[in-house]
Amino acid sequence: MRHLIEPEDFTLDEIEELVDTGIEIYNNPKKYSKVCDGKILASLFFEPSTRTKFSFDSAMMRLGGNVIGFADADTSSTKKGESLADTIKVMGYYADIIVMRHPKEGAPKLASQYSAIPIINGGDGGHQHPTQTLTDLITIKKYKGTISGHSVAFCGDLKYGRTVHSLIRTLARFGTKKFVLVSPEELKLPESLKRQLVEKFGVELQEVPYLEEVIDEVDILYMTRIQKERFFNEADYLKLKNSFKLTREKLKNAKEDMIIMHPLPRVNEIAYDVDDDQRAIYFEQSEMGVYVRMALITKLLEVGPYARG
Repeated sequence: MRHLIEPEDFTLDEIEELVDTGIEIYNNPKKYSKVCDGKILASLFFEPSTRTKFSFDSAMMRLGGNVIGFADADTSSTKKGESLADTIKVMGYYADIIVMRHPKEGAPKLASQYSAIPIINGGDGGHQHPTQTLTDLITIKKYKGTISGHSVAFCGDLKYGRTVHSLIRTLARFGTKKFVLVSPEELKLPESLKRQLVEKFGVELQEVPYLEEVIDEVDILYMTRIQKERFFNEADYLKLKNSFKLTREKLKNAKEDMIIMHPLPRVNEIAYDVDDDQRAIYFEQSEMGVYVRMALITKLLEVGPYARG
């Protein structure tokens, strides 16, 4: 039995195979419409979510399976004081696979130690978000042709953004050798992660204060939300937020084939008129998340293309 708690749980070959399977499902959805017939996904979201929860629900239903669960921990027995371990043990009798999001870092890892069925980490605090990484990778493969070999810039909250942490480490595993980091001083990539990228993967990190300095060099621009709640006073936030907002004006020197990605939700960091730019693919990115999650479910349940024998 396999779990997906962090991207490192899968080899690079397995990740690329999942990406390719997701693209195959995208191109031939009817072929996979019944591979999870009779299977049940338990969707346990102890923290709010729109895209991750509903994309998993959609993925399981498109595979012919069913979904149970909750989107608010207050509606579960956690409200009564039930332990996570007991919740997971019980769900093992009701479902075939679990996806869970939890505000506490390490909660999905703990859950996997008590689970009789596969666990998928749908995000744990500011730690990991492996299925968003898969979503990002399938999007890069679809729109750029390959996963590696691109100049990638991350812009916004690089300190607390779990999507950034998972993706940048995985791209480094795939051989990307340089990343451009654009963020306020208060929200820079954690030193421990920077050290790991440099020492383990030999990555070069270029940190710049403004996107305009590097926009002409970038193949992939990954935007994230500047989180107001991370600032000690509102004045600092207001001073910085528009400096890290992507506008059509800032795109004038960008490459014609650059792609603009964002894990969503968007708040203030991308102007709405950017949506009409052919390089903006963040809504398509969200769509591709359904198909790669379909691939992941089939892999962990060993059905469809991953059926044994």
